[in-house]
Amino acid sequence: MTKVRLTAAERGEEVLRAAVVAFGSSGYEGTKTDEIARLAGVSQPYVIRLFGTKQQLFLAAVRSVCDRIKQVFAEAAAESPELASLARGYTKLSEEREVLLVLLQGFAASSDPTIGAVVREGFGSIYELVREATGASPTEVREFFATGMLLTVMSAMNVTGPDAFPAGWAEEIAGTFTGEI
Repeated sequence: MTKVRLTAAERGEEVLRAAVVAFGSSGYEGTKTDEIARLAGVSQPYVIRLFGTKQQLFLAAVRSVCDRIKQVFAEAAAESPELASLARGYTKLSEEREVLLVLLQGFAASSDPTIGAVVREGFGSIYELVREATGASPTEVREFFATGMLLTVMSAMNVTGPDAFPAGWAEEIAGTFTGEI
């Protein structure tokens, strides 16, 4: 069996995917670059060579998940430029739990000025995409995001999805959704 050699760009993408998993699980402060290296199958010095610092890697992970969210919402809006279509896109995102967890971890680490600036820029760009793609009012977009944040928090608590812990209150809340965020 011949081992395929990856390009530096491909290896960088593998490290970034590993970083999303690790940061989603343990947060910025709780994640070590050697853990990310282990997940990616590379050395810790290689991670640093690719990204510079743990903070730069975290920022790359935040940007990556914001880009993923925008991609899903843009694809949904291309099918139908309505909030209900984007809500169906959110269902796809909820299957990528680590994406939502990194977003939450980014919010939590936003007291750091550098991290906060990137998180605010990323979240703002998601808001602008939703607003422009759907033509929804600021109030409608706020309600869309409020519901999405509730679902994101419920996902982080692992009370939604296929491996959810049973929680009557979560089932009650989930039962109130009509397919639109």
